[in-house]
Amino acid sequence: MKMRIAQVALDLPLEKNFDFLAPDADVSDVGRLAVVPFGNKLLSSVIVDVVAESDVPLDKLKALIHIQRALPKFSADDFALIRFCQDYYHHPFGPIALNGLPPAMRSVRLVEPKKDRIATITSEGQLALVSLSPRAVAQRSMLEALQQAPQPAALLRERHERAAATLRTLVEKGWVEFQESASHQPVQPDAKRRTHVTGPVLNAGQQAAVSAVTGHLDEFVSFLLSGITGSGKTEVYLRLIAEVLNRGRQALVLMPEINLTPQFLRHLQSRFPDSRVVEQHSGMADVPRMSAYLDAESGRADIVIGTRLAVFTPMPRLGIIVVDEEHDASFKQQEGFRYSARDVAVFRASQTGCPVVLGSATPSLESLQNVSRERFTELKLPDRAAPNAVLPKVDFIDLNTERTENGLSAALIKALDETVKRGEQALVFINRRGYSPALVCAQCGWMPECKRCSARLVFHQSERRLKCHHCGYQARIPSSCSECGSHDMVPAGQGTERVEIALRAHLPNVRIARVDRDSTRRRGSAEKIFEAAAAGELDILVGTQMLSKGHDFPRITLVGVVNADGGMFSADFRAAERMVAQLMQVAGRAGRADLPGRVLIQTRFAGHPLYQAVAAQDHARFAAIAMAERKMARLPPFTFLALLRAEAKTAAALADFMAHAVEAAQIPGSEGAVFVWDPVPAPLSRKAGLERRQLLVQSDGRGSLQKFLAAWLPRLREREWRAVKWVIDVDPQEV
Repeated sequence: MKMRIAQVALDLPLEKNFDFLAPDADVSDVGRLAVVPFGNKLLSSVIVDVVAESDVPLDKLKALIHIQRALPKFSADDFALIRFCQDYYHHPFGPIALNGLPPAMRSVRLVEPKKDRIATITSEGQLALVSLSPRAVAQRSMLEALQQAPQPAALLRERHERAAATLRTLVEKGWVEFQESASHQPVQPDAKRRTHVTGPVLNAGQQAAVSAVTGHLDEFVSFLLSGITGSGKTEVYLRLIAEVLNRGRQALVLMPEINLTPQFLRHLQSRFPDSRVVEQHSGMADVPRMSAYLDAESGRADIVIGTRLAVFTPMPRLGIIVVDEEHDASFKQQEGFRYSARDVAVFRASQTGCPVVLGSATPSLESLQNVSRERFTELKLPDRAAPNAVLPKVDFIDLNTERTENGLSAALIKALDETVKRGEQALVFINRRGYSPALVCAQCGWMPECKRCSARLVFHQSERRLKCHHCGYQARIPSSCSECGSHDMVPAGQGTERVEIALRAHLPNVRIARVDRDSTRRRGSAEKIFEAAAAGELDILVGTQMLSKGHDFPRITLVGVVNADGGMFSADFRAAERMVAQLMQVAGRAGRADLPGRVLIQTRFAGHPLYQAVAAQDHARFAAIAMAERKMARLPPFTFLALLRAEAKTAAALADFMAHAVEAAQIPGSEGAVFVWDPVPAPLSRKAGLERRQLLVQSDGRGSLQKFLAAWLPRLREREWRAVKWVIDVDPQEV
């Protein structure tokens, strides 16, 4: 009998698989997780094949430690999705597969998923329910739920008040009993437990969108749901999810940021009280995240909501994918495996044979181009969903004539004061955190810089520290200028912290909260602020892009935008697109109910076409201008890009690598089809002590680019670059 050998993929930046002796393995273990020895460590891996022979002598092979048979394995569809990403993004199989898993499942320890306690109503409970006292509200509610179908104890605790005590009472009375089931054991949908709470009446645009998608629930179609802010895209999503659940299938909802998931989660739980809704994002604790993953994989969860990593969550009955705010750059992973969750979602929908709905008030130019090429079907929502709601009026505060103090003009402060006095709420948007972007010497202009990055240190007054927002380096505030010795160090520019302090000084009796990455570090802190705002316990929210999308505060009637012009001076060709989307999204937070809204934008360039498009709330006008510019400049979405990013401790090592990359790019047959630009320093040329350079590859055809990359990258891997770390970024969002 020949020895069985497991070929495994590891979470390493290596294209090759590794062979390990596995006498108890067979082909049924393909797709399972396994722990293997690697060097002096134990690593988690994925079994990609079980074979009888190896190119390595048997006496040189190490033995596999154990196979995680208690956990579910990757299915054939899972493997197909991973291989698509491997081929398109040119990234190794192992990191793609393993990084999509919850951390607890990647453990090198033997993982035993917990058993779910399934509550079932007994015959005695059925009889008791008939004569139960009306005052036993909690017991009646739980028994009625169990009468429809057995339910996991965890789900009952989510859905019912005083669930733990009520369950104990019902068990003691013999009315409920428990059975244990593995949390990843496949379950069949139960049509009896499909209770949906009726939503508001749809307007004509919403109804047309729902009807269009519902007519294609059993096939792959890509829909772009575009509509002005407040047009009711969420309600369209909920109606479509309801129809999918009615058919016994699952729904996947992707959000761009973690702080947007709690609000949508509440929508889902209130509309579908008998459905299992789970989250998947990096902000979750390890055990709940693994439990949610197993619930989705087994089919026990009906709806999965999460950030970009949730696109890899296995769902055997997947019936629809929703990508909200599809234009958002957060859907593109910027480290390690650099994928676009939006684009992977479209492929996964095609693989599954279900529709995908991409929603946005400011669609990406790539999606609009797919509409023009008839790859996507556009569904428009031209009106706000609330009956009396209208788009806010956009006005400009001309900074050429208006003076500001700490970034705030007198006109903006007056408008904020009047808004609060009317009992309404306001939002002040500035996309910089900290007190000020830099400290500057008033005598010679010297500014403290990060010792590890080519970036200035940001001044945080509340902590009396200087911080680098790229690598985390911190320093004390200098007592004097290191260049001229002057003690006159002053803050330059504004951040959220400075604006908050200034507002408290001007409006001392106003309730103000700041929302940025510094003020919301603790888990759940952002949600508490949003809940307080919704309850009317806050008057003014000050924050970054965390506030610019997805949130619905009916009493916000004024939005003020500080330092809006910052986005106009970027070298990135996508800067204008992002700026318009951001301004339109944040402007859309005003006047979403029956109260009229107003937006005040402080700028020196009020006549710029970009601002005029924002004033008219006309994204199509901006998109037409931007498309013409992109086409003339031969930039995406009319061409396709890949970016080779490299970093090293020394500039010499980096130069050697880039010279080899340019030489290796001389691929016969690629001339004319692919253009390789010269290597240049990265926009942040040094980060965390490493020198950084990049090389851009451009092509008019996606196929030509992929063919070139498939030939070029193996040439780069022929040499071992110990001193250089490099990665290829296909469809880069930051160039």
